[in-house]
Amino acid sequence: MARYTGPKTKIARKFHEPIYGPDKNYERKPYAPGMHGQSRRRGKTSEYGTQLQEKQKAKYIYGILERQFRKLYAEASRRGGVTGDELMKIIESRLDNVVYRLGIARSRAQARQLVSHRHITVNGAVVNIPSYLLKEGDIVSVRERSKSLEIITDSLASRGTNYPWLEWDGNMMSGKFMNYPQRADIPENINEQLIVELYSK
Repeated sequence: MARYTGPKTKIARKFHEPIYGPDKNYERKPYAPGMHGQSRRRGKTSEYGTQLQEKQKAKYIYGILERQFRKLYAEASRRGGVTGDELMKIIESRLDNVVYRLGIARSRAQARQLVSHRHITVNGAVVNIPSYLLKEGDIVSVRERSKSLEIITDSLASRGTNYPWLEWDGNMMSGKFMNYPQRADIPENINEQLIVELYSK
């Protein structure tokens, strides 16, 4: 399956929550389209269906394809901690996600584009692989010749949340990945235990 590029509200309705952030269309009609969308009855979801839906939700939120997601899960299971927590830590250490968290991009899709177009450096070297996994202490910066790009300056101008595992230097347009986040600090509404149960079958 290729990465989804269609209407985000459609996906939000699928999971019954605005997974891509504030969405006026979802708030107005948080149900399926059509004259019967609000009254349509669905059968009870099976245990497998619930687990699969949670995995799909995580993939859509972070923009990760199935093969990539499976590799991340395999890496998380090799680590010593709780597999679900380790999975979330690894996902959060992806370069595209960190670029988004730092406020350099307004969305993860935009962050992937910035990385792919060689506007981002890691420890001074250009990295154009969105799935690149950062290590503690890595410095993520906007490339010198890209600092005046409107898409970046506009995003930084509206920069909001600061995350405890990231350190941002506005003057240098760079951020430090200080450590892997604690699960409680990650704001995404994902039940990673259901994903672990799905892959454990």
